[in-house]
Amino acid sequence: MKKLLLATFFMSSMALSAQKIYVQCGQMIDMAKGKTYSQKTIVVDGQKIEAVLDGFVAGTPKDQTIDLKGQVVMPGFIDMHVHIEHESNPKTYMNRFTENEADVAFGATVYAKRTLMAGFTTVRDLGGSGVNIALRNAIAKGIVVGPRIFTAGKAIGTTGGHADPSNGRSYDLMGDPGPREGVVNSAADARKAVRQRYKDGADVIKITATGGVLSVAKNGQNAQFTEEELAAVVQTAKDYHMLTAAHAHGDEGMRRAVVAGIKTIEHGTLMEAATMDLMVKHDTYLVPTISAGKAAAANAAIPGYFPEVIAKKALEIGPMSQVTFAKAYKKGVKIAFGTDAGVSPHGDNAKEFRFMHEAGMPVMETLQSATVTNASLLGYGDKLGQLKAGFIADLIAVNIHPEKQIESLENVVFVMKEGQVFKQENKEVLRDY
Repeated sequence: MKKLLLATFFMSSMALSAQKIYVQCGQMIDMAKGKTYSQKTIVVDGQKIEAVLDGFVAGTPKDQTIDLKGQVVMPGFIDMHVHIEHESNPKTYMNRFTENEADVAFGATVYAKRTLMAGFTTVRDLGGSGVNIALRNAIAKGIVVGPRIFTAGKAIGTTGGHADPSNGRSYDLMGDPGPREGVVNSAADARKAVRQRYKDGADVIKITATGGVLSVAKNGQNAQFTEEELAAVVQTAKDYHMLTAAHAHGDEGMRRAVVAGIKTIEHGTLMEAATMDLMVKHDTYLVPTISAGKAAAANAAIPGYFPEVIAKKALEIGPMSQVTFAKAYKKGVKIAFGTDAGVSPHGDNAKEFRFMHEAGMPVMETLQSATVTNASLLGYGDKLGQLKAGFIADLIAVNIHPEKQIESLENVVFVMKEGQVFKQENKEVLRDY
């Protein structure tokens, strides 16, 4: 009897593993070419795309066929700037003193699932408490539902700077955080902080090159890293093969980061024309995060939502994000899609497409920025961002082509990640993990 049960289990396992999925697409967007094709079938074998066929093709009886003949299919989106651990709310600053790491972790699982269901199958998390590293691992193991995460772990700042975790605290709680906590004050500190991020398990490096809007500090735009510190960050990150990103609102800190070799500038809100030219020269990308600027300004208008010092900055800087993006795009600065979700609500990531388009970027280019561009920046240009044989099977679908109605991207009706369906016919597909 035991032998029969084992044989049955073995045969059923073999049959399950041999099953392929045939996704019949009414329209399919080729992101590399920026073209849309009608009546295609994507064959998924395991976690990868085996082939893309002409017409509506069905497999053998043991295979699964998914009918998306009335939908537009494209690769899963990549958001290059999220903070998956938190979401802005009026209690954010008090929660830092009342929430435990476990509280943060449970909340992060909710935000991760919401992000995936919105069609974002990959994200770059640019700073949290370190829970983001554990969340990345849990998602990769199939314990938690969420997007593939590339994480910076804890962001790196300077004493009193935007990423200093003790800003705004009383003297007895302030302490003197150092490189381990992501606070540096010399080139040596900078090197140690990067190496510590690597040791902690981070994938990328994020620094705060200027002041920020949401930190409890009065200046939201001053330069906060010396040229020597920036050079040390970039060189050490390069040694460890880690992509670098710099939060920057003010122009001087931004300029220093670009010259030092930072690869992506986050926000870029007060960037001047000369710095835009430098970004073109140095092949630096702008991650505009227009969503965050709009959300911060809107929340600042609500009495009591932010501490007064933060509300003032949000009202001054937030409205500039879309304006500066328009100028940078016209100047020829390369654009990578990113929202800063966590400042704006998780799951609303696709609104960024509309904001970018409103500022003058063609719809197809906004889509490419969230697929082929971001995949290449992450070093996954041969695995993500395209619907092509050999690529990871991350597929999403909408009902209306975004070039006809860009808002359709805010209503993703189908989500597949690594060959597993998580959302179909606009409903979540429950899975046991």
